[in-house]
Amino acid sequence: MTLLRTILGELIGLFVDDGNLAILCVALIAIATALAKLVPGSGIAAVVVLLVGCPALLCFNVYRGTRKR
Repeated sequence: MTLLRTILGELIGLFVDDGNLAILCVALIAIATALAKLVPGSGIAAVVVLLVGCPALLCFNVYRGTRKR
């Protein structure tokens, strides 16, 4: 049972290394999707949210990672 738990943990770790970053990325995508679907003619705004938000999340995560060490 421990071996199976270890294997599953490693497999999940391959896809989601930092849970906080993954949750923030999903939230950003949800915000951009809601903006595009709910506000007529806001497709460009949704693209801008993604183009600005993704690098901002990455920079925030790197900054937070360096502060922990």
